[in-house]
Amino acid sequence: MNKITQLFNIKYPIIQGGMIWNSGYKLASAVSNAGGLGLIGAGSMYPDVLREHIQKCKKATDKPFGVNVPMLYPNIEEIIQIIIEEDVKIVFTSAGNPKTWTGHLKDKGITVVHVVSSSKFAIKAQEAGVDAVVAEGFEAGGHNGREETTTFTLIPMVRENITIPLIAAGGIATGNGMLAAMILGADGVQMGSRFAASFESSAHEGFKQAILDVKEGDTQLTLKELAPVRLIKNKFYNDVQDLYSQCPSREDLENLLGKRRAKRGMFEGDLVEGELEIGQIAGLIHEIKSVQEIVDQIISEFEVSRTKSGNLEF
Repeated sequence: MNKITQLFNIKYPIIQGGMIWNSGYKLASAVSNAGGLGLIGAGSMYPDVLREHIQKCKKATDKPFGVNVPMLYPNIEEIIQIIIEEDVKIVFTSAGNPKTWTGHLKDKGITVVHVVSSSKFAIKAQEAGVDAVVAEGFEAGGHNGREETTTFTLIPMVRENITIPLIAAGGIATGNGMLAAMILGADGVQMGSRFAASFESSAHEGFKQAILDVKEGDTQLTLKELAPVRLIKNKFYNDVQDLYSQCPSREDLENLLGKRRAKRGMFEGDLVEGELEIGQIAGLIHEIKSVQEIVDQIISEFEVSRTKSGNLEF
């Protein structure tokens, strides 16, 4: 029995990343209905909106689903309370100290997973009592680790240091990628970019098309002084690079970033001035598909490659 399918009571060890502005209840419930684990992305939701999405997700699926909670966001205490009140059974935490909420959530019977970008933080997450970790490589979209460690090197190093279940993330969008991650020591995979380019994603259609247009080298990790983020190279990205040439202060970068930049790009479709967060693997994504088609294709490819290699089962 695969450790991830067992932990979450799901059919396939595929987790959908809880991406801001992409991961509403429609995407989360569709992934869960397809046999994976869907996650509602709380990072882009006010508390009352999150509650609404949780309630709608319950109606849209009878399968397990969870909520992704970036701990650096405001209203964190209210968000945690809503998750508990709505009886959500699975929480993925990120961007913060796992000790802060893990014990409280687990006392409520909630399965807790923490997202890390290094072996050091994976060990700390295990010590904090989480049930599993997501080790996310430098290839990933959105907010990312400063270390620039790639998934291919990160997964075996984290596996060497922890005993709890390990989920690989960053640069995975295919069955072959899933197989590679599991051969390297992962028990399952988390995919963001591939599900962002789905019919059920809550992202703007213009942003979905921008994902399809991405070629190798069209994304870059930047804004490390604030919170490292991988962006598509558009006018806003170029403005950031121009500012860097002037040796900016942190305040200068914050002023350029402003507020609602990610919402403008991914949710409202401003492909010029918006922040367009996506992973390097977007260069392999050529078509918007339904979640069911995506999962079916991943599993089919995984099984063909696994049979050829005579390796791995779940």
